[in-house]
Amino acid sequence: MPQTDRELAATIAAELSLSPDQVERTVALLDATNTIPFIARYRKEVTGGLDEEQLRAIAARAAYLRNLADRKRTVLDSIAEQGKLTDDLRARIETAATLQEVEDLYLPYRPKRRTRATVARERGLGPLAEMILAQEATTGTPERYAVAFLSDDVPTVEDALAGARDIVAEETAEDAEARGYVRQAFQANDVLASRRAKDAQDPGGKYRLYYEYTERLAAMPPHRLLAVNRGEREGVLQVGVEMDDDALIAALQRRVLRRPESVFRDELLAAVADGYRRLMRPSIEREVRAARTEEAEAHAIRVFGANLRQLLLQPPLRGVRVLAIDPGFRTGSKVAVVDETGRYLDSTTIYPHEPQKRWAEAKRTLEGLVARHGVGVVAIGNGTASRETEALVAEAIGEGLPVSYVMVSEAGASVYSASKLAGSELPQLDVSIRGAVSIARRLQDPLAELVKIDPKSIGVGLYQHDVNQKALAEALDAVVESAVNYVGVDVNTASPALLRYVAGIGPRLAANIVEHRDANGPFARRRDLLKVKGLGAKAFEQAAGFLKVVGEEPLDNTFIHPESYAACYALLERMGLSGREAGLATRVQEGREALRATGLREAQLAEELGIGVPTLQDMLANLLKPGRDPREDLPAPILRTDVLTMEDLREGMMLKGTVRNVVDFGAFVDIGVKQDGLVHISQMADHYVRDPLDVVSVGDIVDVRVISIDLERGRIGLSMKS
Repeated sequence: MPQTDRELAATIAAELSLSPDQVERTVALLDATNTIPFIARYRKEVTGGLDEEQLRAIAARAAYLRNLADRKRTVLDSIAEQGKLTDDLRARIETAATLQEVEDLYLPYRPKRRTRATVARERGLGPLAEMILAQEATTGTPERYAVAFLSDDVPTVEDALAGARDIVAEETAEDAEARGYVRQAFQANDVLASRRAKDAQDPGGKYRLYYEYTERLAAMPPHRLLAVNRGEREGVLQVGVEMDDDALIAALQRRVLRRPESVFRDELLAAVADGYRRLMRPSIEREVRAARTEEAEAHAIRVFGANLRQLLLQPPLRGVRVLAIDPGFRTGSKVAVVDETGRYLDSTTIYPHEPQKRWAEAKRTLEGLVARHGVGVVAIGNGTASRETEALVAEAIGEGLPVSYVMVSEAGASVYSASKLAGSELPQLDVSIRGAVSIARRLQDPLAELVKIDPKSIGVGLYQHDVNQKALAEALDAVVESAVNYVGVDVNTASPALLRYVAGIGPRLAANIVEHRDANGPFARRRDLLKVKGLGAKAFEQAAGFLKVVGEEPLDNTFIHPESYAACYALLERMGLSGREAGLATRVQEGREALRATGLREAQLAEELGIGVPTLQDMLANLLKPGRDPREDLPAPILRTDVLTMEDLREGMMLKGTVRNVVDFGAFVDIGVKQDGLVHISQMADHYVRDPLDVVSVGDIVDVRVISIDLERGRIGLSMKS
């Protein structure tokens, strides 16, 4: 087991195909409480340019291996205290590569509740069990040997033999090698079988596919396994694992039967069979199902995380006033208008879908708000009554309303509306109007608005309620943290919800930053952050490069870290620049080309400046695009002016759509009708696609062809094939 940082690094390096020095330096950075976004962007020279995914993999493996080492020490101490630790057992524990191996070896020595074997040992039947296992007696009968163990607690020879078999059954079921053999057999050959539970209710036949279903567990796709698990939890399905138990029992019996001529042969074989069926099989079945479920959950979390990241990084729609509609039937549709910065301006409620159909009145209301506030875009929430509302807006546009519209996911808007944060941001507004404001702001800056909502409520996951909630929350928090730091944050406009995800900040410092900003006005320079209560040198080091300030220091509005300002100005001086010139990016490009013309290599220049080549390259990239938002490189949302219905669709029709969700079996695409269409994985490309995420991401604008329309079930089949 790894005892030193170097041994730990060597183990991880071999697993992840990295160099040991690279891993050791990275682990040292992590141990020094550096955040992953900071290490990924500002410590490339130390890590050899590892990205966030690699850094998180190293962090996870280091935590696992350290936990493994701690568990080994605990187990060794426990067995030693019992006086049962042999040199061979110590060596096997110390060389175990997984926690499962350690637990298998510890199982016979683990303190346990009273079992049938425990009771038998208390009744003095341990020596009889040892005789059965030793297989040395070849004359007489088992009953003859059992007579010596009769007592008030063991009145008959059959009681004695049964108790001894219980002990043998438990010992064979707890044998680490036997368990390993059975576990491997399960992993390779087990079949998951589900049946409809007797008298189970399944409205809509949600689990119809699994009423009589079998599939090899090892080959079962994650989404099917999670669906079966959910059906089992809801009492609709009865689920079990099918194995060739007789073959496994025979194999275990062959492993322990050394002397077939032993008089205890039948007792031994019966005990092994009992140990397998009663003790080992249920345990191994639970383990294997749990392990496969854990893998399926990890996959689902990965898919959710990938979708969430792409949704958070959708390009902002800047410089436009937005009118947002949160559609509804019974209580009307809530309307809110915000200015270019997301500041609330106006709101009302329209009732276009009432029985009286106040359609014309609703259009006039929208026309008045658009004219009064100079609205450029209408954002329509995609929930109940969304397509009816879309028809209203499209009709108004057709009659001359000078706007376009966008369908916006409203997932989680109601969660935000009722939150404490929404109450502090929009205290004067009713909860229902806050939802419309959130929809408008999502269009203007998806990241800044969506960070205010629990990531699980954003609606781009697969079985997110069926996975380990702690693991999901940790993974999604990491995704949000990564996205926020990838984009950067304007420290003078960011909400506490956005600031809390900046590397090194967290909720408490985020609140302190906003409190300081409110009390003292906007920050003029990054270094002024050191005046914030509780924000010390370490937090500043981690956060400063991601917190942008538009002010007196030009470099404060870039990703260049303050620790590199001196080197950056030395670089600019080599180019004959001060950093405050108009058209700086053009001047820097000219200066860079002039330096290249002298034959100066980047490595030489970096050495002269006292920085690494990666830092120099990042510095130049930021000088060439100061204040750049990386989301601007992505395609803008589709702005529409008319509306389609499913009845308008025809097979073969070519449309442009927006990917709303990516799942194991394909992608759901908004093509402007009431129901998102499905591009099945088999229709995603002209070549074989293993993972839909290899082809599309949430927010992608894609060209699709309609291949099937099911009006009755509201289903649309799409293809991306050429």
